[in-house]
Amino acid sequence: MLTLGIETSCDETALAVYDPNKGIVAEAVYSQIDLHAIYGGVVPELASRDHCQKILPLFESNILNTININDIKLIAYTAGPGLGGALLIGESFAQGLAAALNIPVIGVNHLEGHLQAPFLGKNKVQFPLLTLLVSGGHSMIIDVEGIGKYNILGESRDDAVGEAFDKVAKLLDLRYPGGPEIEKLAKNGIKGTHKFPIPLSDKDTYDMSFSGLKTSVLYALQDMSEPTDQDKADIALAFQDSATEALAIKVRKAMIKTKRKLLVCTGGVAANTVLRSKLIAISKEAEANILFPELKHCTDNAAMIAYTGYLRRDLASQSYKSLVRSRWPLKMLTEIHG
Repeated sequence: MLTLGIETSCDETALAVYDPNKGIVAEAVYSQIDLHAIYGGVVPELASRDHCQKILPLFESNILNTININDIKLIAYTAGPGLGGALLIGESFAQGLAAALNIPVIGVNHLEGHLQAPFLGKNKVQFPLLTLLVSGGHSMIIDVEGIGKYNILGESRDDAVGEAFDKVAKLLDLRYPGGPEIEKLAKNGIKGTHKFPIPLSDKDTYDMSFSGLKTSVLYALQDMSEPTDQDKADIALAFQDSATEALAIKVRKAMIKTKRKLLVCTGGVAANTVLRSKLIAISKEAEANILFPELKHCTDNAAMIAYTGYLRRDLASQSYKSLVRSRWPLKMLTEIHG
């Protein structure tokens, strides 16, 4: 059974095909980064228009040159959470193609897709496990007992960590997306020049907060008449250290509580090498294994949607009703098919 995955939740138009015997056999991504970079963030209307323009050519030139369209037996698409207009483009394409092929579709939760991303390769699922999901829209620590069995131990009370990276990058006059730019700039920073607070580090909670850290960066910049390149590098280093340490402290606390023997980090921020090194150290302390997705599957991608759709194939249908939800918490996963 070949499963076509479609991802259009934000600023990537992505398609992939999953074969249960071979894994991902076709994959294509069109990034809108250059389109949104001049605005310092994603413009929803522009994102929707670009998805509409790119999705069919991407399918024809990158997917149909690899597989026979009639071999597709299931279509999985991101139904939420995400930008409403962008999600509707993916759903419309999925349902139109499914109707033409007379096959079922399934709406996939984008967050659940990220949870499955580390298992797209040769890594076998080993439940239970602890997952740190960190992206531009979410920062969550989740105790995972199995497919659909997610206990959220903590999450950000305000900005997601990826969002904080983007906003700080904008303060430093860096390009969007901010995460890779800050990590690159921080390599030139001098450690100890600035010391920013580690949010909620002394609180007995697994929750996180990053808006105050972002404000600390703003105040540091306001104290400088004209920040030099070195000033910006020093700030980037201090911000990155505080943000990643805030995550590490909460993950260490959760590992001690749950005693899980597998730690997973997924989402766009999982590509950050400083965060990875801290989590690897935590896993060694806990005598646990650790997994990350391939770098190309840390950010939004259709491979994780195709794979998750296949895992959830018993919930697929040919009713073709709209399932799009801009907000769709993990705890509500069972409701969408009710």
